Amino acid sequence: MSKKIFTEKEIKQLSTNKYVKSVSTKGITYTDEFKHIFITEKEKGNLTRNIFEQCGFDVEVLGMDRVYSASKRWKKAYKMNGIIGLRDTRAENSGRPIERDRTMEEKNACLEAQINLLKAENELLKKIRLAERGMRN
Repeated sequence: MSKKIFTEKEIKQLSTNKYVKSVSTKGITYTDEFKHIFITEKEKGNLTRNIFEQCGFDVEVLGMDRVYSASKRWKKAYKMNGIIGLRDTRAENSGRPIERDRTMEEKNACLEAQINLLKAENELLKKIRLAERGMRN
């Protein structure tokens, strides 16, 4: 995260941009649409700063460190996972997993797996103790 803190005036200015999902004093979240545009323009050979300026961002307000780190992060994500890598998945992965009612078969299978894990753990501990005894003698 950048060390630059946004003022209230800068937050209001950035919030009006259609490519901004949210802004706080410490960070900014861009829309997935902007990330797609960015990658497309970058592949055409446009400069990072120019892409941000063409999309209505004031790079002096954002700070060049934030602009370049976003560029680096998005290029890496795009290279690894393609367009899907640019999606903001925080909403999907946040918080506790959703609890749902399990069938008796699912509960049984889960408990059996847990029992097998504990049995394997006990066997490992027995082997360790046996090895320690062997080393003492």
